[in-house]
Amino acid sequence: MNGLTTHWPMLPVLLPLLAGIVLLMLRNRSLALQRGVSLVATLALFPLAIALMQTAGDGTQLVYKLGNWDAPFGIVLVVDRLAAWMLMATALVALFALLHAGQGTDTEGRYFHVLYQLQLFGLNGAFLTGDLFNLFVFFEILLLASYGLLLHGGGRLRVKAGLHFVVINLAGSTLFLFAVGTLYGVTGTLNMADLAVKLTRTPPGNLALVETAGLLLFAVFALKAALLPFHLWLPAAYAHTSASVAALFAIMTKVGAYSILRVYSLMFGDAAGPVAHLLDAWLAPLALATLTLGMFGVVASTTLRQQTAYLVVASIGSLLLAFGLGTRDAIAAGLYYLPHSTFAAAALFLLADSISRARGEFADRFEPGFAMPGARVLGGLFFVLAVALAGLPPLSGFLGKFMLLRAALDSPLLPWVWGVVLVTGLAGMIALARSGSLLFYRTLGAHDATPAPTAPTWAALASVAGLLLLLIGMVIWAGPLSGYASATAAQLLQPHLYIGAVLGTTP
Repeated sequence: MNGLTTHWPMLPVLLPLLAGIVLLMLRNRSLALQRGVSLVATLALFPLAIALMQTAGDGTQLVYKLGNWDAPFGIVLVVDRLAAWMLMATALVALFALLHAGQGTDTEGRYFHVLYQLQLFGLNGAFLTGDLFNLFVFFEILLLASYGLLLHGGGRLRVKAGLHFVVINLAGSTLFLFAVGTLYGVTGTLNMADLAVKLTRTPPGNLALVETAGLLLFAVFALKAALLPFHLWLPAAYAHTSASVAALFAIMTKVGAYSILRVYSLMFGDAAGPVAHLLDAWLAPLALATLTLGMFGVVASTTLRQQTAYLVVASIGSLLLAFGLGTRDAIAAGLYYLPHSTFAAAALFLLADSISRARGEFADRFEPGFAMPGARVLGGLFFVLAVALAGLPPLSGFLGKFMLLRAALDSPLLPWVWGVVLVTGLAGMIALARSGSLLFYRTLGAHDATPAPTAPTWAALASVAGLLLLLIGMVIWAGPLSGYASATAAQLLQPHLYIGAVLGTTP
């Protein structure tokens, strides 16, 4: 690359940051102007993600040196296949969630669009950073923005969920600092590529410290991803915030999953010497337990938004199970499943908002209510999303789970993987069928109560339809997408490529 294209890796971070600053200056101006600036900045992330995916698609790893300082002394941003994949998923979810927010969510406070752009700043930075301390910094940025977004609009339940969210994540941030400080004290570096080199030479006297720091990092990333037993904050937080924010948060939990995959394939993988395979005994069993418990929550939920939140927990179990198996095919299955689960959960959060408005006083509770306006359209969208989330053919959820089951054929966990994935899939299908029946079929007749229901508008459903089209597109282009995911998995399993690109040497 040359000229302006040299700075492309910086743009996914710089663009939302500058947009957030501009929006802060425009906070007293018209909402239409703020919406326009926010939409343009968010929309621009999509072609940028495409360009970065195309550049990284041939195996190129772009390293951007801030201040032109060489690693490991300077801060670097790294674009490889995995980072570009995550940037694309984030850009798409953020765009449709923002379009939905324009239907009224952003009127509930003055700083919605500022916080939204800062959230994207933190998300994109976390996917691109090449060192652990700046991963911590970007975690804090996206979490600070998420605190404000979660509480946007107020309300008792929202404040209660937000308090739990803040306290738990602050505890996680403290552990993150302990882990980072320990690794720096032992190795003298926080650049992930340099750490990967130095950890292979860990002396026996420091082995316990390094393993403790590695497991502390895992606990932090598991908390961000809502992996059992650190999942309790998610259902209340996602169920009680606004639909647009919950849709954006569907990608936020993936930051924890991404961090687990990035850090442990690079720093604790096959070539890590005495600290290799640090998570082998932990990740897959915890993922199976998370999938099981998440599906129990799906079955026991009393509202559609709560059920969707538990579906997010269950999807994290499936995703980290794939990463926990550790093979190329399993990681590829997880990478294909990641955008599917994100798009589907985001779409159901947005649809639940329209269903709640259409049911009036019954909102999205699973109890018979009055017939709602637009029931055929809402019911049709719910049916397609239920098929996607239950992992039924022909949508992308089926393909992702099929890839996972096939990848488990050579694993010693084969009976557990097949048993848990198939049984929880059946339970999810039954739970979603029950939900659809209660919402759309068991009605009380004409509506004559207050407050009057609000018929869904096409503008409100446009984002849901857009996310559904993405799921359909994942089926139509399943070959190229799964091929990209497989190439990404292969690249991750060759950490020397990342190390050589960042440090400029072959370890």
